[in-house]
Formats: sequence, structure tokens, C-alpha cells
Amino acid sequence: MTNPEGAQLTKQDFEALARFRFGIRRYLRFSEETVREDGLTPQQYQLLLALKGFPGREWASVRELAERLQLRHHSVVELVNRAQAQDLVRREAHPDDGRAVRVLLTPRGEEVLARLSALHRDELRRMHTVLTLPVWNSAPPEG
Repeated sequence: MTNPEGAQLTKQDFEALARFRFGIRRYLRFSEETVREDGLTPQQYQLLLALKGFPGREWASVRELAERLQLRHHSVVELVNRAQAQDLVRREAHPDDGRAVRVLLTPRGEEVLARLSALHRDELRRMHTVLTLPVWNSAPPEG
């Protein structure tokens, strides 16, 4: 089997890919179980994280969140509605664009996100070896 660049993948390459994929799935399972124990859906946690981690500011528009979460606009609207009902986020009018709405974390959302993100950080530290990018044994093609 060859990859798009033409270099053959070795048995070690397949093992590295499988180990990395296993690590990703294990982390996602941990995340799903952890946030559900706290009364959130995985998508709600991702929403909170996307808001807090948005580059350069403490808010985002629904359109920006849809891009960050790789969801359709209407799905993000519903996600924000549910998070707002749980007092995790709030909406406010955009001062420069009357058609746009800012989505921000509430104090409760900040607290929940801080607690859950600390657990995620600690799990990532424990999983460091399985989530390290694979080292490829096959040589890259000469070009």
C-alpha cells in the first residue's frame, strides 16, 4: 500500500497510526463521559471551549462558532439556545452590526468550563505518550 506521496507505509507506520487513533478515541471517550457527569453534552463543552478559546476576544458570533465547531448555522443556534437555558452563555447585540449577535460565557459557564478544562488538561498530561504525533518509519519520497 502506498500513500499519496508514493512512499510505502511500514508495519510500524500502521502501528503508529493505530496507536494515535486509539489515543484520540480514548481521549474523546474520557471527554464525553466527563462532561456528561457534569450535566453537559459534549457539544455544549465544545461550545464553551470555542468561546473561551476564540482568538483575541471573549465572544464569538454564531457564524464564527459554526465554523469553529464545524456545524451548520442552525445547529449552533439550537446549541446556543440550550446552553443559554442552562445559564452557560448569553447573547448580546453586536455594537457595530445590528444583524449580528455576540455569544458570551456567563459566570456559571466560566466556572463550569474552568473545572472541566482542568480535568481535560490533566487527562491529556496522562495520555501524553499515546497522543504524541506518530514518527514515520518510511522515508519521504525524493523530489
